[in-house]
This record gives sequence, C-alpha cells and structure tokens, in this order.
Amino acid sequence: MEEDKLRDVFADMIVLKNPQRASFFKELRLPSFMRDWIVMKFSDDDGEIDTDRVQDYIKRYVPSKDDFEYMKFQLTNGEPVTILTRIRVSVDIKSGNTMFEMPDFGDMKSGAGGVIEKSVVEKWQDSLLKESENWGIIELAWMQDFSKKNATGFIQMTDYKPFCPYIVDLEDYKEGRSEFTTDEWINVLISAADYNYRGFSSSEQRLTFLQRLLPFVEKNLNIIELAPPGTGKSYLFGQISRFGWLVSGKSTRAQLIYNKTNKREGVVAYKDYVALDEIREADYMKDAEMHSSLQQIMENGSFKADDGHSVNVDAAIVFLGNITGSNMHEHASMFEELPDPFHRAPFLDRLHGFIKGWELPRMNDDMKANGWALNAEYFSSILHELRNTPSYRNIVEEMLVIPPKADTRDTEAIRKVCTAFVKLLFPNAESADDISPEDFDAYCLQPAKEMRSIIREQMGLVDAREAGKVIPDISTIGLSK
Repeated sequence: MEEDKLRDVFADMIVLKNPQRASFFKELRLPSFMRDWIVMKFSDDDGEIDTDRVQDYIKRYVPSKDDFEYMKFQLTNGEPVTILTRIRVSVDIKSGNTMFEMPDFGDMKSGAGGVIEKSVVEKWQDSLLKESENWGIIELAWMQDFSKKNATGFIQMTDYKPFCPYIVDLEDYKEGRSEFTTDEWINVLISAADYNYRGFSSSEQRLTFLQRLLPFVEKNLNIIELAPPGTGKSYLFGQISRFGWLVSGKSTRAQLIYNKTNKREGVVAYKDYVALDEIREADYMKDAEMHSSLQQIMENGSFKADDGHSVNVDAAIVFLGNITGSNMHEHASMFEELPDPFHRAPFLDRLHGFIKGWELPRMNDDMKANGWALNAEYFSSILHELRNTPSYRNIVEEMLVIPPKADTRDTEAIRKVCTAFVKLLFPNAESADDISPEDFDAYCLQPAKEMRSIIREQMGLVDAREAGKVIPDISTIGLSK
C-alpha cells in the first residue's frame, strides 16, 4: 500500500488526515497548511491529536479577528503579545521606517499594523523584505512617540520568526519519489492536496485533478478552469499553499497589480499563483484596464504602469468560473457567458491550457483525504521550490519533436504544461533518459496538447479568423506516430 511506503519513505513529513476532524478545524478557520502543521505538532505516533492542547495553542497564538480589540487592550496596558499571523511589509520612504500590516485583523487605520524595530528588520531582512507578504510568529508591544508635542502611541514589532517549520530538502523529496510507481505517486500527490484518491472513478479523473496543481510548480503558467459549483477548485487554490492567492469577492487593480498612490505592487508580484475566482460575476473582470494589465502580464511576465513603474511577475494566472451545464463541453462556445476579455482571441491566446472541471466529482465526504499523507505545508513548500528548478525544461526540450513552422504560442504553451507535469510526476528525473517515452507521452505531452487544443478551438469560436486552426502535431521522441 502507498500509505505504508509513505510512512517509511517520508516518515518526518507525513500526517494522518481524518475527515472526522474537518468540522473541528473548520471552526478554527485555519488553512490546510497551518492545520497540518498543528496536527503534526500535537499528535502522537498513531496520528491521534490532543484537541485540548490544540485549542489552547490556537487561543493563545492564533487569535481570530474577534480577538483583536482585546489584543489592543493588552498592548496598551503594557502586556507584550506574541501571535502567529499573516503580515504585509513595506518601507515608508518619508520616515525611513519599515511598516507592517496584519491583513487578517484589518489595516493601519484600524490599528492592525505598525513599525518594525530596526534590529528585527536587519536580522530578518531577506524574509521580511523579499516577500511582501508572509506568515510569521511576531511579538508586539505598544510604544509612545514623545518627540511630538502630543505623545502618540503605536504598535511596534519587537521580534519576528518566519513560519518555516520544515527544512525542505528537495533532493530527499526526489529520492523519495523513486520509491513509488507513477500510479502510486499520483495517489500521493492527490492525498497531499487533501483529496482521497479512492474517490475518483478513473485514472483520467485523477490526472484531470492534477492539472490544478500545474500553476503551483511552473512560473507564468496561465490556465482557466470551468466547472460546476462544489468541485473544490476554490478550496485547492485558497487553502493548500501559503505561496498562492485566491481572489474571491471584491478586488481592485491596485490590490492585484499595482497601487499608483502608494507605489505598492499588488499580489501578482509576490505570489506563486493568483487564482481569480468566480470570474463570470466578478466586478473587477468588467474593468477594461484590468483586462489590459492581465494581458500584459500573461504575455510578458511584467506590467508597466502609466507612471513608468514596471512590475515584474512570475506568478501563474488562474481563472476559475462556473457556467451553464449545457455549455460545459470543449466543442461548445464556453466563453460566451464570461466577461469581455474572454470574447477576444488575443486574450485567450495568452492562456496555456484549459481544465475540464466538469469531469471531476462534486466534493463530498468520500472525496476528503483519509489516511496518512504528506502534510500540506511541506508539500506546498516543495512545489514552491520546484518552480525555481530549470533542469526540467531541458528534459522536455529533449523529448519533444516540434514540426517546422509550428505556431510559437502553441508550442510554448505545450512546453510549459509538459514541464509542469514533469515536475509533478517525475521530480526525480535528471535527464530525458530517466523518463520512458511512453510515460512522457501519456502523462505529459498528450494532456498538454489537449489542454491547449481546447483554448485553440475556443479562439476559433470567438473569432472567425482563428476558426479551423489546430495545434502543431508535436510528438515524443522515440515514439512512432
């Protein structure tokens, strides 16, 4: 069984995932990566957790928004506060201070932020300043500024420790992959992402699910998924990784891309992926400037604002939406219900692939991970590291046979999707010789071609000039056509 092998190979990085715990942790409002870390911290060798200790820890160190006023009361009464939370950091040019906000509690106006002590910035500058947002264990104190006529109070971060509970060794992960067959490894990946691989009815369904993980491992990979409600796409992009960002509800171009007022780059500049949820209804998808900005980013991996500031982006852009069931077919005009940019071929051409989310089962209790699995925090950290490994693209280049005069956007899309599949399924591969042509063709190239073919067909449905065009007849080296 995969689970027994998993416990042997990844003994220090596994956790017992139990659907019966779901309601307990749901009430705590913790993302999966935080949940798994806490389960590991307070569980025994059999995976049983001490719920009383968990609740005590959460109450003490992971307060909710409702606790924030009491936290301020403690601070103003001279009591330091230590919490584990999400923070955003920026440098105030006027004062020279490094500022922080705690977005889960509010913003500067509501008191959810302040100044970081200079010695803390100097010690942790790589973590604090290179990532505009991260998780950390922070110590807060209330200070008063007596340099002004009327002394004013402010919150100061007096200590910081980045939330990095594991030493992520990519080489160990690669060696561990070698102990599993490809089919077993697919199950390992699905379980790590909080799903029960036994709940899928076919290998095709499992591979479709893995397409959702492609933006986790490949920079600037742009995909769209259309699916009925309840298939779990929002959960996966919003809960599994602290390195990604799910945009649901209201948002603005300033928040997502660049705020000209304070010269602050948006979330696309510092996240591995940005998933734009419910695109059919989202107000920000009605903004023509947003469309132009997204198209720039998807094309060039950068955005240039009209004030001259350039935002460099290596985040994957993911579009998620629900459409009428009768239109959920790759040969139907699926994008007619979506906002204006999806009615234009140049915008669609920047998408590398399409996920047929309607092929996935609706989320139910049987679909929730049940048993030993890689913990989500470790798993998401590994996927984050894989983004920065260039050798996999070289493997893909060696294995693809590209016909003459092939369309550049089509070939680049297929290359990128293939590279992401190799990172997910064959992370232990060091050269093309480490993957059989049959496996590469079945698990990487054919799915990549299908994902891009749907985009190409939809382009033809929105623009008659693109009708009838097909993707290049790319093949795998060593396989006869």
